[in-house]
Amino acid sequence: MSIRSEGSQRRAAAVLIGATFASIAAGTTWERARRREATITSLARAAGERADDDAVVARVPPRATDPAARDADRLRAQIREAPRDLGAAVRLARIDVQAARDRADPRFLGRAQAALGPWWSQGDAPPEVSLLRATIRQARHEFDAALVDLDRLVRAGEWSRDGGERTPVPSPTAIPAHVLAQALLTRAVVLGVKARYAEGLTSCARLDGLASPFVRAACRAPLLGLTGRAAAAATELAGVLDQATGPAETAWGRVLLAELARSDGDERGAEALLRSVVALAPADGGARAALCDLLLDAGRADEVPPLVRGHEDDDALLLRLALAEAARGNGRGAVSSAAAATVAARFAASRERGDTVHRREESRFALHVERDPARALRLAIANWDVQREPADARVLLEAALAAKAPASARPALDWLETTRTTEPRLRALAVALGGTRGAS
Repeated sequence: MSIRSEGSQRRAAAVLIGATFASIAAGTTWERARRREATITSLARAAGERADDDAVVARVPPRATDPAARDADRLRAQIREAPRDLGAAVRLARIDVQAARDRADPRFLGRAQAALGPWWSQGDAPPEVSLLRATIRQARHEFDAALVDLDRLVRAGEWSRDGGERTPVPSPTAIPAHVLAQALLTRAVVLGVKARYAEGLTSCARLDGLASPFVRAACRAPLLGLTGRAAAAATELAGVLDQATGPAETAWGRVLLAELARSDGDERGAEALLRSVVALAPADGGARAALCDLLLDAGRADEVPPLVRGHEDDDALLLRLALAEAARGNGRGAVSSAAAATVAARFAASRERGDTVHRREESRFALHVERDPARALRLAIANWDVQREPADARVLLEAALAAKAPASARPALDWLETTRTTEPRLRALAVALGGTRGAS
């Protein structure tokens, strides 16, 4: 791409994203979304439960106010009476998977697996079970195992052309269109984590005819952003954001746009988008954590505690509180604050369970709170062996720099040159490590 065409594309993206900001400020996107059915009921419900971040929120047992928790109790009772009730098991597993996402608590994944117990070990499990099994494995960072299920679903749902007619490939189990679409989308996410970007984009392309233009653009956006095409991804996604079918999709699209904005150095735009998501979907812990990270990077640690208040049961958010306290000088190289002590205990409990999905977060904690670069580097290296996203590259680069072990950063530096990602902080770290010729 020429410098002129790339500059034009960036200006076009800026115009569209600017229009998106204006829509957010006026509330029109949210008002349109409110009139449609939410795609994920928990986020839609959460949108009506937001409270002022600065208010003190009384903590109450989730089941006292959470319809999803009550539904889960009812479904568990139903399954105890009929353990092979597939419909009830699938509904319960979906609730538990969503709870694991909303609360950043992997224990709910174990509950979801238990609900699917009668079919869990079946290679030819029903499509809905295979999809949920892949989702659970993805959340546990068992990416290769997740791909086995996802590839099987995609093969079973493939279409072939015979004499100009589209006919399904013979399969022992019919794959519903919505299951195939979700399998393709999840497969693209997993392939992105494994740095197999071309394959991920191919998976997104196969959503044509199965998903909306918005979903297809959302599928492509992270993969394009990681291969030097953030401006094109932002242009495409901003152009179809108004086609999001509810609060959940709107929040998803804005978070993706915020990630693209940060990768292009637009911190103000990213902050506006993330704050709009926190207002739209207060239960979206991922967006809240991303906003905390932006504030920490900007040296605005004082603004993090109000975002965490009322969400301390979310491990990822409590980590951000500990990081903020350390940045403000409340940590002196030891785990001295209440938040930091709780995070350390939760990491210890996670290790006791054999859970290794939080190595990225534990590396950040070891480096910035415990002030232990050597341990942070060990965790970052182990994490890089499993997943390779920008955040994984960053913890490895930061730990290698702090530990004065630049050779340990080589895998992330090689990834950085291969992907052509433009994320300014990654490029700055690479320069500091003296490890990339292409940084500028």
